[in-house]
Amino acid sequence: MESDIEGVPYDRDTRSLVYERAKDTHREQPFGTELDVYGPGYEWFEQSLAPKPAAAEHRVRIGGPACKQPYDMSLFNVSAMSFGTLSSNAIRALNKGAALGGFAHDTGEGGLTDYHLEAGGDLVWEIGSGYFGCRTAEGRFDPDTFAAKAAHPNVKCISIKLSQGAKPGPSGVMPGAKVTNEIAEIRGVPVGEKCVSPPAHSTFSTPLELIGFVDQLRELSSGKPVGFKLCVGKRSDFLAICKAMLELDTAPDFIIVDGSEGGTGAAPLEFEDHVGTPLTDGLIFVHNALVGVGLRDQIKIGCSGKIASGFSLVSRLAQGADCTNAARAMMFAVGCIQAQRCQTNTCPVGVATQDPRRARALDVGDKSQRVHHFHSNTVTSANELIAAMGLTDTGQLGPELLKRRIDSNTVKNYAQLYPYLESGQLLTEPPENWLADWNTASSKSFGP
Repeated sequence: MESDIEGVPYDRDTRSLVYERAKDTHREQPFGTELDVYGPGYEWFEQSLAPKPAAAEHRVRIGGPACKQPYDMSLFNVSAMSFGTLSSNAIRALNKGAALGGFAHDTGEGGLTDYHLEAGGDLVWEIGSGYFGCRTAEGRFDPDTFAAKAAHPNVKCISIKLSQGAKPGPSGVMPGAKVTNEIAEIRGVPVGEKCVSPPAHSTFSTPLELIGFVDQLRELSSGKPVGFKLCVGKRSDFLAICKAMLELDTAPDFIIVDGSEGGTGAAPLEFEDHVGTPLTDGLIFVHNALVGVGLRDQIKIGCSGKIASGFSLVSRLAQGADCTNAARAMMFAVGCIQAQRCQTNTCPVGVATQDPRRARALDVGDKSQRVHHFHSNTVTSANELIAAMGLTDTGQLGPELLKRRIDSNTVKNYAQLYPYLESGQLLTEPPENWLADWNTASSKSFGP
């Protein structure tokens, strides 16, 4: 059975679902649901008596008015995982799977490597605060190196990492045991020493400068889609970015919302458990903020955080996303058994290690097929759900279609649970529960 209820961790049943779909074995389950359908938190969609034929594919065009090379993205893609965190064979398998299935593979902040490029899969190149792969000797952003690498035809989008759900605040950490000569050369850091990305970017420090950096990367990449990823923190900070977009009359092509329930191989426990906004709250807030300032039509929203099934994918689309990403589920597809030894460099299945002997345990040919199958079967499931609701397009999905049980006698849909704003509402008459954050937000600074 699938465990899609928000807040439930990846358990054995969810891993089994991924493994089965990755192996392209049977999709059906016997004897009906084993979920507590009358317990708080149970979610569902209502089917139509006039279902439609399932679409072969839905794709999302990424690219706003300033974009010269828009990209048609799958509904389901590989979320950010760096080479270094993952082995070379894991990266190869993920990218080859993306090439086979026609979906995107986010590089993570560890740099754009030959392992990302050799199979020809579409890439989202993530640029973190360490600027790995496009940094000067002093660790600052190098525009010339960036422009040269961004010109590669496999690079379809550029994503600026502001924060990630698994560890919002301290940014990325790679244990010293995994910083090999190769990793050190790719990232431009000392061999054998813990590699820590700075908590904040050195290229910008205000919302106006962030949006200016987006424009700079778009120009340096000859008009490829540029956006940013964040785990929502202070609401006023994101609203400040929205004000900067309005003031500069330019915007990112996409924003990826990372939920605080996202996974990691190395982070402080307190940050994993108690910092950052969970995906549902963060996603709906970002969607509402962009609607409220009249920019939602220009900016696509991606999201990530425990998305592993067709239901979880479609749920996020109904809440406000345009497309979704998965990291841990994709790791399961390449063979992760959740041994939770990622930070020790002793992964027993060759997924999260830089030990060449251990990495050889991962068969790229076999696991790339499994990534392909997992993606295909998950998207097929999502398309069948959409069709079962009598819909023909993802744009017809809305929060009123997703039901949630509050208690044994109370059911609400997400439009009732989370009031959604009207277009331009923040500019004319902000709701009372938005007013303080909206008034605090300034395009000239991020709040304390």
